[in-house]
Amino acid sequence: MSGLQFFWFFLVGLLFSGFFFLEGFDFGVGMAVQSLARNEQEKDQIVSTIGPVWDGNEVWLLTGGGAMFASFPYWYASLFSGYYLILLVILFGLIIRGVSFEFRHKVPQSQKQLWNWTLTIGSLIVPFFFGVMFISMIQGMPLDASGNMSAHFTDYFNLFSVVGGVALVLMSYLHGLNYISLKTEGPVRDRARNYAQLFYWILYVGLVVFAVLLYFKTDFFQVHLLGTLVAVLVIVCLTVFAHVSLFKERELSAFLASGLSLVALVVLIFQGIFPRVLISSISSSYDLLIKNASSSPYTLSVMSIVAITLVPFVLAYTAWAYYIFRKRISLPAIETGGHHAG
Repeated sequence: MSGLQFFWFFLVGLLFSGFFFLEGFDFGVGMAVQSLARNEQEKDQIVSTIGPVWDGNEVWLLTGGGAMFASFPYWYASLFSGYYLILLVILFGLIIRGVSFEFRHKVPQSQKQLWNWTLTIGSLIVPFFFGVMFISMIQGMPLDASGNMSAHFTDYFNLFSVVGGVALVLMSYLHGLNYISLKTEGPVRDRARNYAQLFYWILYVGLVVFAVLLYFKTDFFQVHLLGTLVAVLVIVCLTVFAHVSLFKERELSAFLASGLSLVALVVLIFQGIFPRVLISSISSSYDLLIKNASSSPYTLSVMSIVAITLVPFVLAYTAWAYYIFRKRISLPAIETGGHHAG
């Protein structure tokens, strides 16, 4: 494995980490529209917290998928063909979620409820199926010598993958509640903090179940014992820190910790599969490795120059956008998701 191959494996992981940190609270906010708000005015207030940034956050998914396509075409081909139906459902969730921002802003008041539910359902579908995809992937899928995946329903949906999907939904929901408590004023802010304090107790149980299944259903503890232990410990510590921060009303600390716990989950997955990109349940000799799945050295070199040049500008723009829209939102909401920058 060359240094460039490792760099691009790291960069793909970094892009997915950025996606789950930023889009994670978007999903949580979307789920909170129907579960947290008591009236239409509060729903507008909640949606307004992500109105200027939600579409910009989704760009991280496009760049992550694009980077995978350009740097690891064999990984991209096997993953996207093997998970075609799951990715189609994820795309459906992203579509109905995206259009709901626009329609709920423009339709008559009597039709708003439909698009509120569309926003919530779409925001729940995406993290659940992402969790199912990544957790089934790390268990090993029936990948043959040619990189073709011939999987059955139980390869995709089993105890561990469903637990992973539910855990990612819950982590995203908590991340969203922390963001709402950070970005709003009034009853919604207090309610978001109270809901989060309760749901963290449920997440603790989920993390224990997840860790046990990780031990029995993957080879992470055999292949990368230290890295896996550290990653699991970091996720637990960040979760406890976020929970304690809520009780102390340190909302920014809680938000950053819940976001970093999602990043730590991505790190856990990527360090666990290394130096593989896909694990075969048929035979370890069929595992797709980083060194065999990448583009040519010339392609990686050119892409590295472009990435090193452009990524700092993307990060700077993202930071600037959040700085501009940093103020808390109070009732009555002035904007909804229909007015946004991206």
